[in-house]
Amino acid sequence: MNTARITELVETARRHGRGVLVDTEGLQLLAALGLPAPAHVFVGSAAEVTAAALEPLAGDRVVVKVVSPQILHKSDIGGVVIADKTRQQVASAIGDLHVRLAGRGVIGYTISEFVPHATGLGNEFLVGLRWTDDAGPVVTVGAGGIYTEFLADQFKAGRDVAVLSPDLATPDTVRHALEQVAVVQLATRSMRGQPARIGLDAIIGVVQKFLELARTFGDQIAECEVNPFVLAADGRLVALDVLVTLRDARSRAGTAAPARPLAKLKSLLEPRSAAIMGVSERLNPGHIIVNNLIREGFDRDRIFIIKPGSDRLEGCRCVADIGSLPERVDMFVMCIDAAQASLALVEIIERQAAESVVLIPGGLEEKAGSEAIVRRMRDALADARQSPWGGPVINGGNCLGIRSMPGRYDTTFIPEYKLPVPTGAPSRLAIISQSGAFAVARASKLATLNPKYAITLGNQMDVTVGDYLTYLKDDSDIDVFAVYVEGFRPLDMLPFLKAARTIVNSGRTVVLYRAGRTPAGAKASASHTASIAGDYAVTLALAQQAGVIVADSLEDFDDLTQMFTLLGAAPIKGWNLAAVSNAGFECVAIADNLGSFQLPRYSPATERAFGEIFAKSRIDQVVDVHNPIDLTPMTGDAAYAEIVEAALDDDRFDAAVVGCVPMTGALNSLPGGDGHSEDFHRPDSFVSRLAGMRGRNGKPWIAVVDAGALYDAMARHLVAAGIPTFRSAGRAMRLFNVYCASRIPGVRTRD
Repeated sequence: MNTARITELVETARRHGRGVLVDTEGLQLLAALGLPAPAHVFVGSAAEVTAAALEPLAGDRVVVKVVSPQILHKSDIGGVVIADKTRQQVASAIGDLHVRLAGRGVIGYTISEFVPHATGLGNEFLVGLRWTDDAGPVVTVGAGGIYTEFLADQFKAGRDVAVLSPDLATPDTVRHALEQVAVVQLATRSMRGQPARIGLDAIIGVVQKFLELARTFGDQIAECEVNPFVLAADGRLVALDVLVTLRDARSRAGTAAPARPLAKLKSLLEPRSAAIMGVSERLNPGHIIVNNLIREGFDRDRIFIIKPGSDRLEGCRCVADIGSLPERVDMFVMCIDAAQASLALVEIIERQAAESVVLIPGGLEEKAGSEAIVRRMRDALADARQSPWGGPVINGGNCLGIRSMPGRYDTTFIPEYKLPVPTGAPSRLAIISQSGAFAVARASKLATLNPKYAITLGNQMDVTVGDYLTYLKDDSDIDVFAVYVEGFRPLDMLPFLKAARTIVNSGRTVVLYRAGRTPAGAKASASHTASIAGDYAVTLALAQQAGVIVADSLEDFDDLTQMFTLLGAAPIKGWNLAAVSNAGFECVAIADNLGSFQLPRYSPATERAFGEIFAKSRIDQVVDVHNPIDLTPMTGDAAYAEIVEAALDDDRFDAAVVGCVPMTGALNSLPGGDGHSEDFHRPDSFVSRLAGMRGRNGKPWIAVVDAGALYDAMARHLVAAGIPTFRSAGRAMRLFNVYCASRIPGVRTRD
């Protein structure tokens, strides 16, 4: 890459007040990258067209294009004409363009050689570089030509376009991403005896040049799009058209927030002292937070309440104001309104009163008339960050804060009768959510899990999602990081993905739900590159390359979080699945939704054991040995449990699914109650015995309870025993595939 030449092209455009490279400059940029483009000449008007000027252009036809910094997509307005290579025809074409496009800032015309090529799928590619606020520059590859957007819409997600980050791409991820794209497959694979049209390495070579451009000039270029690259007759990929727009100085200046002192997150997550502001005598949010700290075991002597006129509250010391704090506290929790919070935050920073702040209220930066105090707050924080102290880290605003098991505190102020506090040992789970409501909703639905951390960070005024994952990635007590993001702070996706890749490479899991999935084409409708790879597509592609499990729905997020937390991080040998159910339809549903699983026969020893169990329980006349095994509703508690035990003990199998349609009277599937004699809490019930099989032989297995609300208690009991339990076989199999793909060495995950 000729870096000096590209620098000169960009600086020339800026010097002339242009945010776009004109065609001739774009072609020079391609040349500086070492990418082939048609030979061309530039003329200012029809009068400059001569036979001598046309002579060097190969072939008997040429392509005439208007050149104007005001016209980005020339084809859309008829700014591209194919003409015979004669002075008269070319001059006539330019004369027509001059008349039709008068007043559009035309500075001249390029006359390029016509490159013969086949059109259609597999022959035309779009390769683009564009700036994204979340991840910086990204490179995309998809189908090119005039039907780019239409074709991208028709392909299955993940097969439509490859998205690559120069900060994250490796030779392996580049090759794998391109191999998934349908148009690349058409070009690089032999079809029905016909040889491949081009080698994959040739396409990789083009992409690597775009990645190199992105690494060096990515912060200066808004978009560099070639549409199309075509397969020329000589086998080369030739760029027929290029569009380059530049980022303006203002957007470049506000790209990324200053670095935060992440080591201080220890003071936030494991504070030794805390101050709380906004506590009343009655049970307001601040008072609830005080009680929560006491409930979680925080030392009352290390809690300071900012409350003038009071000496003690709930056994904790009160002080009149921030200046009266006896020491710099590790954590300062604000439960006051936005106007007060802004002033208090400035005072905390200027007095160096706290190492971290949990900012509950929102509206600090949005409230009309608050500009001056917000500026003072920002300036104070910036100054503190330049000092040896480094200033506090700030969580929020507009958040419910944090529940930290190691920190012995909970700043969420939901009444306990509305959201019971999880009990028991901490789960190997951290929940990181921008939305406080989302986090508490998950806590309610995943009530059997007791996350080590449940972090809500609201507006990310200071500390970001990427910051938390970066800080927590080395915590060996966390196997699963469940993350909900509504919007990354500028460039924050990069540290998030780098931390996620470290986590995944260590054998642990990141589950992500990205909200706000509307197409980015609405933001940049004139851009082919943005319309085929919008913000969510970029998140999805880059996250999956990092090994992140991306949930398609909130329901999937819940089930994946629960399954990965309960089953743990142990590797799985392969895809051989043992399946047992007492309903024929469920056996069919399992077989119909295998995904990557296989259903081999049971071993001879296991089949003999099954036969003995069938005979002993007198179901041998109605049940045969298959995989899946259909036990029929006649099978009772003991036989059902023994069959599952034998299946899990068979060394042929790597994983298992156990289904149960629980309405049969042969099973204890209800808790004790009036009107029946069942009780699944009995130690000899199928449910109790099933609960005792968690982790049997180290194999992952899941349960399916396909029934209505009457059997919710049965499902909850199994989950409480550590067994992921689904309410339909199809859903169970789809998500179990995701889990096993992440645990089998060498298998890439894709939800």
